[in-house]
Amino acid sequence: MDAQKPAPPAAQPRATYLVKRLELAVRSHLDRATSEVGLTTPQYAALSSLLVRPGVTSAELARMSFISAQAMNEMIGALERKGLIRREVCPEHRKRLRIFLTPHGQACLRQCEERADQVEQRMFAELSAEERQVFTRLLGKCSDALADSPL
Repeated sequence: MDAQKPAPPAAQPRATYLVKRLELAVRSHLDRATSEVGLTTPQYAALSSLLVRPGVTSAELARMSFISAQAMNEMIGALERKGLIRREVCPEHRKRLRIFLTPHGQACLRQCEERADQVEQRMFAELSAEERQVFTRLLGKCSDALADSPL
């Protein structure tokens, strides 16, 4: 009589897989949310960065927004045409242009923030307030651990 072998335990997905899956889901929801305001998710990220650090250069904004300098140059043109940002010559370095949000840019950013809040509310709907705090803290620690370390 052949005894059946027990089924192997279900493999847990790798944490890196779950992070990527979450990233794609968040990006999809943010893309829809920001498009309602006439922006892309990368444009929203750039405007958010300008709120935190007004007056940065294009190169600095590219690094803060996780895109290439070339892509940022194109984005700055689009944001400027929409009246969301303005550029000023840097008094210390005449060749540098500093970037600032316009009042219209601040209003669009507020609309995006409201929509991003809705995305986060949905994402965290099944978590307690404590779980949300722990999750956010742990994500930050994981991100910091990989930020400056080569593979």
